[in-house]
Amino acid sequence: MNPKVDAFLSKPQKWQEEMIKLREILLGLSLTEDLKWGVPCYSLDGANIVLIHAFKEYCAALFFKGALLTDPDRILVQQTENTQAARQIRYTSIKEVAKLKSALKAFVKQAINIEKNGLKVEFKKTDDFAVADEFQTRLKSDKVLKAAFESLTPGRQRAYLLHFGSAKQSQTRISRIEKCAPLILAGKGLND
Repeated sequence: MNPKVDAFLSKPQKWQEEMIKLREILLGLSLTEDLKWGVPCYSLDGANIVLIHAFKEYCAALFFKGALLTDPDRILVQQTENTQAARQIRYTSIKEVAKLKSALKAFVKQAINIEKNGLKVEFKKTDDFAVADEFQTRLKSDKVLKAAFESLTPGRQRAYLLHFGSAKQSQTRISRIEKCAPLILAGKGLND
């Protein structure tokens, strides 16, 4: 038991009872407990396996390499359509935590084996992401911006592509591109 996690779970918060129960289950599975990204995280030999986090509508156990887990009962949830590796078990009551206890343990055991075997999630390449027409047009007409964008890390490139492409209207995409162009030219990511 990690004192940082003790402190985190001692603060009154939504889903507190569920997270305490999840912690109890995870502590029994030979993982190292720590507080990472402000939430309880459980690892094996330094490799993150699962974390517990809470949202407005649910709390969850998130598996870092969840896309590699076998899930015949379709318990695991992909958090967003752009999430590539992680998968969650979502809980909305203490009864669900109890009901899904054996599934959680089975997923942790699978995740441990995945880590021990050195398996990796195949991430989509930046070229596999859609490029908004408006951004393609801008890059064709602005070689400096194109060079700056191409010099960004793949993760920063993907963040911009997702940000631009998620806008429903062309005018919104254009506005986002205009607002982000100075960041791209400065070599910064969307959230830098």
